[in-house]
Amino acid sequence: MKYSLLDVAWVAADETPADALRGAVPLAQAAEQSGYQRVWYAEHHNMPQIASAATSVLIAHVAAHTERIRVGAGGVMLPNHAPLVIAEQFGTLAALHPGRIDLGLGRATGADQPTARALRVTAASAESFPQDVLDLQGFLRGEPPIPGVRAIPGDGTNVPLYILGSSPFGARLAATLGVPYAFAAHFAPPALDAAAETYRSTYRPSPQHPEPYLIITANLIAAGSEEEARRQHRASQRHRARMMLARGRDLTDAEIDAVLDSPAGQQLKAMSVHTAVGTPSQVHAQLAELAARTEADEVMLAPAADDRPDRIRAVQLVSTPTPLGVV
Repeated sequence: MKYSLLDVAWVAADETPADALRGAVPLAQAAEQSGYQRVWYAEHHNMPQIASAATSVLIAHVAAHTERIRVGAGGVMLPNHAPLVIAEQFGTLAALHPGRIDLGLGRATGADQPTARALRVTAASAESFPQDVLDLQGFLRGEPPIPGVRAIPGDGTNVPLYILGSSPFGARLAATLGVPYAFAAHFAPPALDAAAETYRSTYRPSPQHPEPYLIITANLIAAGSEEEARRQHRASQRHRARMMLARGRDLTDAEIDAVLDSPAGQQLKAMSVHTAVGTPSQVHAQLAELAARTEADEVMLAPAADDRPDRIRAVQLVSTPTPLGVV
């Protein structure tokens, strides 16, 4: 079983974004020491709880404080950026940290509508995603889509691309391009099986990837005892409900539990149905079942406990015997 780490530099209630950014390093170091393949950071905007908006900057920071683990974006929301700029940014990272940089790409904006306007993104931006991926791929291969325009740094670095998605659209695009595909099962589970089947059944081999490579994300809560893991899981559910369903209301645990038992709360819990909870052996078994069901080559874990020490401990407990490798 290959494990990897997905992080957003979560900002706790008593923290600043600077605290969260500094805290990303020990979590990545724990993943490296535990044999994880890679750590990815996701681009989100205008979210006070998430500090990973400038993914390339955070990647540079974490890569400078780790030694072997691959570090990348999971992902860059390409409609927000010109492909040339992303090729330059990740080409710079590849020059600084050879053989360790990944570039996952999504077609959403990672933002609400007012923030999308601030990013100068339109509804049509996502429609050009397939062509933007090809343009970016060309810049990184040293085959620029616009003659005479080279990404420096970036030109010829061949930074590996991954398509991210939560629907069969991304699966079909990744299969057509012959690149790895990562499905966001940690928050968007409904289309998981259809997307996994679509990706494998329609995959077109490429020189870099003769075989399909599927990454599935899942939430992680692990502790030394099942009881403690269940406590952390319930606390995490309450926190999500307060953040998403009870904004501006100061509710007791009993009141927020009632919210969680409501139809809206049940829908919220369904979003995170792919959460491995328990002791290390229980978590390994749950993740193995998920990987077997989807024929996943790798499971990327998003630690979901409220407290950073608990997230770090979960990564340390759920280690992998698979050596760090390059995919």
